[in-house]
Amino acid sequence: MSVDARKTIFLVEDNRGDIRLIQEALKSTTTEYEVIVARDGMEAMAYLRKDGEYAEAIRPDLILLDLNLPKKDGREVLAEIKSDPSLKHIPVVVLTTSRNEEDISKSYDLHVNCYISKSRNLTQLFRIVRGIEEFWLETAVLPPKSP
Repeated sequence: MSVDARKTIFLVEDNRGDIRLIQEALKSTTTEYEVIVARDGMEAMAYLRKDGEYAEAIRPDLILLDLNLPKKDGREVLAEIKSDPSLKHIPVVVLTTSRNEEDISKSYDLHVNCYISKSRNLTQLFRIVRGIEEFWLETAVLPPKSP
């Protein structure tokens, strides 16, 4: 696969263990992905807006977003992404431990593309990540990458 055709996943997650597990789950698939990680909401938005050190940032094909983030909450990040004309077409999957009905409703009100609760069961988490990868990066037709 050429570098230009490689899919890019932007993982916005502060938990080092979850980052490692999600990266391992993606490595177990047959397709190679570039996984870019932001550990807080401020860093995520700086990357997506290509601010400062992120001026050459690659526009992701898919964003995996945790809700409970330091510096800027995932709900705020989601609201900013979906209200920004240059970012709103990037699919966002909330991948969080929260099963709170208010979080679920608010995320869909903010136009999240999908809301998934993380499993603490390793086998289940790998199945979830593979399902996300299969649907969003192999089955769904994604919007073209624009600058």
